[in-house]
Order: sequence, then C-alpha cells, then structure tokens
Amino acid sequence: MTNTAHAYAPVKIGIVSISDRASSGDYEDKGLPALHDWLKRALHNPIGFEPRLIPDDKERISATLIELVNLGCSLVLTTGGTGPALRDVTPEATLAVADKEMPGFGEQMRQISLRFVPTAILSRQVAVIRGKSLIINLPGQPKAIAETLEGLKNADGTPQVPGIFTAVPYCIDLIDGPYLETRPEVCKAFRPKTAVRS
Repeated sequence: MTNTAHAYAPVKIGIVSISDRASSGDYEDKGLPALHDWLKRALHNPIGFEPRLIPDDKERISATLIELVNLGCSLVLTTGGTGPALRDVTPEATLAVADKEMPGFGEQMRQISLRFVPTAILSRQVAVIRGKSLIINLPGQPKAIAETLEGLKNADGTPQVPGIFTAVPYCIDLIDGPYLETRPEVCKAFRPKTAVRS
C-alpha cells in the first residue's frame, strides 16, 4: 500500500465538546481542537469531521449523538461532562442512546488517569455502540484526552500502558465500519492477524 492519502478509506468522525461555559462563549473551547489535532496525527485515513459544541444538557447531548450517528459517523468522541457534578450528564446521555455498552474503554481510561491523579476514580466515562457507530466519552482536559487515547510511553518511546485507541480500529471493523489505519509512532492499532489487511 502506498503512503498517499487516497490509498486509505475515508472516515467520518463526530467530535463533541460538552460545556455550558464554552458553548455560551464564556471561555474558549479547547476540547474540539484537541480531538481534531490528535486524530489528524494518529490516523492515515482522510477524516471528515463533524464538530459540535453544546451545553451540559442531557437531551441535547443524546440528540446530538443520534444526529452524528445518522450522518454516518463511524466514530463519535465526546469530551467533558463526565464527573460527579450535578451538571455532568454526558454518560447518562450516552447510555440513553446505546445499543450496546463497551465498559472496557472506561475501565482503561481510568487506569491511565489514575497514574496521574487519585481523583481519576471520580470520572465516569462510558463507551457504547449505536448502530454502526462507536461512541466514546473522553476526559475534559486536552492533556488527559491525549493520554487516554494514546496511552503512556517509556522514555525510549516503547508503549508502557496501551491507550484506548489501540482497540478502536478493530472495534469499528467488527461493526462494519471503515478500515482505520493508525500511525504506529502515535498509537499502534491492534488487530488479530486474520483481521489485518495488506
């Protein structure tokens, strides 16, 4: 396979930043740029982004996730609204639109974050499948977004703790989505040998 962009399957990805204050213009949203930049670094595939900046409203979040799935997004990543505060309702809104829950993603994100802060046990990120789309709640801070997606590396660049994105391409294979190809220097996707395409 050549290293030109047209050699890779195009993918549509929804990115959703959930924040009352950012959506009302009180401060600059950093979630959408963080998601956009990381995905551009990590994937060879040409990406069509569907960005959304919305408030912490359960019905609005659920409606946005359904809209993005209906638009054909194979992957939807959200950031924000996953803590214990009263306005943090992203996990509930996500579970409300789920066909299947994928608890391993949330478990791994908390394991990564616990290496930095003990309050990671307060995070409630979930991941679900709706139709042929994988929806994942991510933390709210750009640094934590990159750490949970990419994982942790040793000083020599070898993986120390796998990031959750390692499993995303194969999950999308299994729900009949496009074949995602990652840049191994950012995040090496894992697939069984029988699922790897030449």
